[in-house]
Amino acid sequence: VLAGLWGYGEAPFGPASSPYQKQYFDLMVRKGGTVSSAFHSLKKGDEITVRGPYGNGFSLDFFKGKDILMVSGGCGIPPIASLTEYLIKNREDFGRIYLAYGATNPDEILIKDMVDRWQKSVKVLLTVDAPTPDWRGRVGFVTELIKEIKVNPLDTVAVMCGPGPMVAAMEKILKSIGITDRRIFISEERKMQCGIGKCQHCATGEKYVCLDGPVFNYDEIDKNFD
Repeated sequence: VLAGLWGYGEAPFGPASSPYQKQYFDLMVRKGGTVSSAFHSLKKGDEITVRGPYGNGFSLDFFKGKDILMVSGGCGIPPIASLTEYLIKNREDFGRIYLAYGATNPDEILIKDMVDRWQKSVKVLLTVDAPTPDWRGRVGFVTELIKEIKVNPLDTVAVMCGPGPMVAAMEKILKSIGITDRRIFISEERKMQCGIGKCQHCATGEKYVCLDGPVFNYDEIDKNFD
């Protein structure tokens, strides 16, 4: 969706809540740019603008019966969180489920309140680049977590959302263990503006995130991904 505030503009956000939640949806907003900083000044009851949703979603029918490996870094976790909620709700339809999530430091882990609940159905692996003195978890890049996950490449679907360098590095790792681009899906993080494929802001080669995405097979965009 495109969410914003009058006088500040709009920014694209992937809902983080379960698709089964009908009364409202959750957005995770990390303070950074003009719009996200303005969001952090909101009080309960303040109004925002919302347009959408735009584009497509995950190929859930294709995922059925397979092991699911989700990889996320930084603020790419919201669409992965929403997918995780769906997978847990329909747990019997899927094989093993893994989530590898990396953040710069412990304070930037956006799913702390969800992990304990998810762990009952999903193997969650967390890591940080820069630990604080009281951090007792893994330290390193999210790409290193794949060493702890044993997958059957012929029966596994990989889903990624995060910074371009992380996605590109992880794609090489996944291919090295036999997971083909057809089984690798990415939820693209790219600036949208018009939402109807006219402004070119979200173009990736001949594809548009607002129309053809945000979820793509990796082989659809690998030559254009940045």
